[in-house]
Amino acid sequence: MAGQSVEGGLRFAVLGPVRAWRDGQELDLGTPLQRSILGMLLLREGHAVTPNEMIDAVWGEDAPPRALGALRTYVSRLRTVLEPDRPARSRPELLTSIGRGYALRLPDGSLDLVRFERGVQDSESARKGGRLREAAEGLREALSLFEGEPLAGTVGPYSEHQRDRLVERRISVVETLMDVDLELGDHAKVVSELIALTADHPLREKLRAQLMLAYYRCGRQGDALNVFTETREALVEELGIEPGPELAALHQRILAADPTLAAAEVPAEEPVEEPEQRQAPQLPRPAQLPAAVNDFTGRKEVAVRLRTLLSAQSSAQSSAEGVPVIAVSGIGGVGKTALAVHVAHLAEDLFPDGQLYADLRGYTDEATVPESALGGFLRALGIPPDIVPDGLPERAALYRSILADRRILVLLDNARDAEQVSQLLPGSPGCAAIVTSRGKLADLPSARLIDLDVMEPGEALSLFASVAGAERVSAEHGAAMDVVAACGFLPLAVRIVAARLAARPSWTVASLVPRLADEQRRLDELRVGNLAVEATFALGYGQLAPAQARAFRLLSLSKGPDISTGAAAAVLSVSQFEAESVLESLVDASLLEAPAPGRYRFHDLLKLFARRQLDKTEPPEAKARALHRLLGFYLASAQSAHSLAYEGSMIPANIVTISEGLSFTSVDEAVAWLIAEGDSLFAAINQAAASAVAGEQLLPAGDLLVAMEPLLEAGTHTREFAQGTRAVLSAAQRLGDQGSELRSRYVLGRVLFADNQLKAAEGHFRVVHELSTARGEKIVTGEVLNALAVVVGRQRRHIEALELFDAAMRFYRANDVPAGEALVLSYSARDHLGLGRPADAIAAAEKGLALFTEIGSGAGTARARYHLGIVLSRVGRLTEAVHHHAECLAFFRASKQRVWEQRVCSRLAETFIAAGRHPEAVRHAEQALVVSREIGHPYGEALSLTVLGKALRGLGSTTRSLECLRQAFEIFSRLGAPEAGDLKALIEAIPAEGAVVES
Repeated sequence: MAGQSVEGGLRFAVLGPVRAWRDGQELDLGTPLQRSILGMLLLREGHAVTPNEMIDAVWGEDAPPRALGALRTYVSRLRTVLEPDRPARSRPELLTSIGRGYALRLPDGSLDLVRFERGVQDSESARKGGRLREAAEGLREALSLFEGEPLAGTVGPYSEHQRDRLVERRISVVETLMDVDLELGDHAKVVSELIALTADHPLREKLRAQLMLAYYRCGRQGDALNVFTETREALVEELGIEPGPELAALHQRILAADPTLAAAEVPAEEPVEEPEQRQAPQLPRPAQLPAAVNDFTGRKEVAVRLRTLLSAQSSAQSSAEGVPVIAVSGIGGVGKTALAVHVAHLAEDLFPDGQLYADLRGYTDEATVPESALGGFLRALGIPPDIVPDGLPERAALYRSILADRRILVLLDNARDAEQVSQLLPGSPGCAAIVTSRGKLADLPSARLIDLDVMEPGEALSLFASVAGAERVSAEHGAAMDVVAACGFLPLAVRIVAARLAARPSWTVASLVPRLADEQRRLDELRVGNLAVEATFALGYGQLAPAQARAFRLLSLSKGPDISTGAAAAVLSVSQFEAESVLESLVDASLLEAPAPGRYRFHDLLKLFARRQLDKTEPPEAKARALHRLLGFYLASAQSAHSLAYEGSMIPANIVTISEGLSFTSVDEAVAWLIAEGDSLFAAINQAAASAVAGEQLLPAGDLLVAMEPLLEAGTHTREFAQGTRAVLSAAQRLGDQGSELRSRYVLGRVLFADNQLKAAEGHFRVVHELSTARGEKIVTGEVLNALAVVVGRQRRHIEALELFDAAMRFYRANDVPAGEALVLSYSARDHLGLGRPADAIAAAEKGLALFTEIGSGAGTARARYHLGIVLSRVGRLTEAVHHHAECLAFFRASKQRVWEQRVCSRLAETFIAAGRHPEAVRHAEQALVVSREIGHPYGEALSLTVLGKALRGLGSTTRSLECLRQAFEIFSRLGAPEAGDLKALIEAIPAEGAVVES
């Protein structure tokens, strides 16, 4: 089997189905999603992959909100499969966590794709050495590793793209093999193979040309010409194009019986000598490159790419090709100069007439002027100092004249801008230039822009080991990864920390971790000798205009992972247009990153530097005002979102906004904004809770929690809600702020209710009601009465629940809130059912639906349909129940209300069970189970398992039914839910496992 190896150990295959073996035994790699994740890790060959990359690769645009949790589950399962004997809580050795991502450390030669590429490379070397038979055998052996369609059994955009790439790679190698066979004179043997290949790939002109040549060399000129005719007809019919020039030329040569087409020894090519007049012999060959970096590490892919860009045009003789100019930009300390020097040394053979180098010192107060740099270049090229022209235009003209017939590489380091380098670029093909700059030189004509990012985690670890000592680092691998992660994988920072460790034999790698964990000290730790990360950052910061510098400082205030244009405008107190302009200028200066349109973020170390400058420059009052503006923007935007998501609610009208925010045009847009900004919203809430010294500073955070209620229904940030509400509640109690206390307790009660902690939720709701009554605050008075009623009803205290619903109804009517009345009617229907009053339940639910419909509340109407569907299902009106639940399910899915989606799917399954439509019940129950697990909703998971168990029982699948019901019972018991007692009786009533024949 091609995917295995007689050598044993772990082996992996991607040139076919994604598979793995250990010591010859195939491993169970799980679901297609799990195999897709493994496939991506295998193809990255040890490089780290971030969770976001994996989610985009596997789910694409259809990623569920809790995709990150699912991803972590799949990774955990893969670790178990790959290292079944790994002790609990020990670090994985194969599928490792690196910084924010994951990497698969592959044993050498364990992946079939790597062995394939090595075989192809060895065969190409043999072919160049004239060992054609060896080359053909090697190519055939490499191709034998393919076992069908690459990455079969995997899903997602990444797999589709890589599958196409690997298929293309295979056929290109097949074409190479056919060329080698034809060079060997094996034309008769390859005819049948080429016939099959051209049938599979009818539009591939290379294969058609090879078949024509094979036919011709076999004396079958007519067949060769027929191939051309068939090819032309296929190309015209399928693509509307004529055959390419190579195929057309071969056709003409066959018609003319060109004798050079006959199989024969290919004469060795004579080396092409350079024209003697190309280089003026009296001029010296400059070699100004700085010394190569001995311990240069990583950057292999980008280095190969840059050398390829240079080699593609270094020998160009046509003016149409132009001069290759590569502009490398990036944050200070990212290794631009090291990379440029490394690539320049790699490309020495491409530029036999020498290399010129100039440090333009663009980010210092003593930047090199172009006239001075040109003077140095001219002297290096052999021009006597006394005849070097004075003016810039004259020097530039002479410089380009001297380079006109030469092949020289020019390296311009640390450029300030395009203006500084424009006169230093060669003007004739054959030469090339590499420019490094912190700024993105987008206005440099014809330049290939390379934005250099920080190192991959594995590369950073290799650099750390090369400086600090491989044995030392290997002995403390986990601590070493923590160190390079704290360095933000910035090469300069990694090198500095490694050098400090190398100079202190008594230190351990682990001793560095707490030093770097302290954000206040981290920049101070990143200095050794004359190297310092802070000094490097200061050079770029020192070039900023005042408005840019202020923005750079103030934007570091937010502790969110990134910031939107609108939020940045609030922090800076400018318009969004002005904010975008300054943000983009900071991106151009490599002081900010733009991970997505309209969103910006700092590198971790740059953010610490920016905060340090902020503390030096801005008074505490200015920082407090900026954070207050940010919180105000988030509050006003969330208020707008709440108004749309819950039409008719009195909450938005009782929120006092402190600034302007965004407005939205649809519920979908509003909820999408809340989800996208969720992490930043909670960061602002937690900052306000930590820094508030008075109630008026904390109250906007409490209001924001309440305004974010639609996000709670989305189920994407449950843990963050729990943390944020407790932070605000703690601060409110510390400050004696009852307004913030009642708001945070209300939302915390909602969080606890969702987790089925009914007693705890009830306790918080009762305190909220007491505080609201005592303070005369109406913001959540009706909502908390309604919530109390629901919690009490969940505990089957139905009479008490209806009394609370009546109190909520009186409040809403007194305050003229029809949406509140409709809410009470809809929710109270289930308690009427619980008391055996189905007619009252139907009347309440139908009146609630009518009220919401009249108001025009989409969310309210959907919830009313949900409750009405439950009531109708219980009284046997199943078709109507399915209709209402299908309608509200469409709304909840469109508005990304995952909690409600799970609930409706469960209820639909119950109705289908009642109707005896068990396959449909299983389908909806499984959908509910998937959603509940994705959003981390234990009570919903237990409900879904319960209804799934009942549906499976209806299908006769007793074993699976009991498994689901027992899992549900365990969850309900852990939550203290009354449903546990119901399930216990049901489980005991089901025949023992195996007593019923499985369907």
